[in-house]
Amino acid sequence: MSEYLAAAQALVELAPEHTYFVGVDSDGCVFDTMEIKHKECFCPNTIKYWGLQAVSKYAREAVEFVNLYSQWRGVNRWPALVRVFDLLRERAEVQARQAAVPTAARLREFVAAEAFAKSDGGLRAYMAQYPDPELDTALAWTTAVNDAIAGMVHGVPPYPHARESLAFLAEQADMMVVSATPVRALTQEWQEHDLARYARLIAGQELGSKARHLELAAKDKYAPERILMIGDAPGDMQAARANNALFYPINPGHEEESWQRFREDAVHKFLAGTYQGAYEAHLVAEFEQLLPKAPPWKV
Repeated sequence: MSEYLAAAQALVELAPEHTYFVGVDSDGCVFDTMEIKHKECFCPNTIKYWGLQAVSKYAREAVEFVNLYSQWRGVNRWPALVRVFDLLRERAEVQARQAAVPTAARLREFVAAEAFAKSDGGLRAYMAQYPDPELDTALAWTTAVNDAIAGMVHGVPPYPHARESLAFLAEQADMMVVSATPVRALTQEWQEHDLARYARLIAGQELGSKARHLELAAKDKYAPERILMIGDAPGDMQAARANNALFYPINPGHEEESWQRFREDAVHKFLAGTYQGAYEAHLVAEFEQLLPKAPPWKV
């Protein structure tokens, strides 16, 4: 708990150097890493550690839908995992196979515990007070996922036009990485591609939710119309809205076009104070159509 508070203090102490603030997500937003992380790292380990071998096909579909192709895209790994279990238990094909899908009672309690960061460190702190075999499995799972990502995900450059956009913004605004990914992986990616120099701070799951990142780092330090969150997931937009900030969507499947539009048009509207209103609303409507709530097997 004290580690969480100490980490959050770094957000509070981030002093403005410009009058504009930009938070930017990482996975699936700056880097094309969502597909490889979830399909090659999260999914195999979810099947392995949670005993879903008998329904591996459906487990894969649930993992990919929740984390890549739905309104849950980009959510923290712990509530995402619970959502995967819920979708699996509801599915007729899984019920027909009488597969034992976890109900994850202890994991749900951890997710609901507001005093603990939804991170590996937060889980360990929670386990120290509430030990349980299910949480041992959860820790083994998240450790295996992190190790798989560290070994698998490298050499994935930023999307075209993203680097140019970040370099331009760094001269105009205080920029921070706002992500639900562990800081270790974020730092590795941003340093590997020489982007870390553009960010004042790299905030991951250890520092709380994305909404919390923006609240502590920006909400009372900048005018609302001068705070912008760039992201590829509904959670990024919700974090912005929770802090009365603006949102620019990087549309899943259209990332390159989104960054080009940002660099050539949207960033200039943001700096000129004309981004909010009809222009932002049009972009958000376009974005929301891309991420459904219901999985394809229910439609």
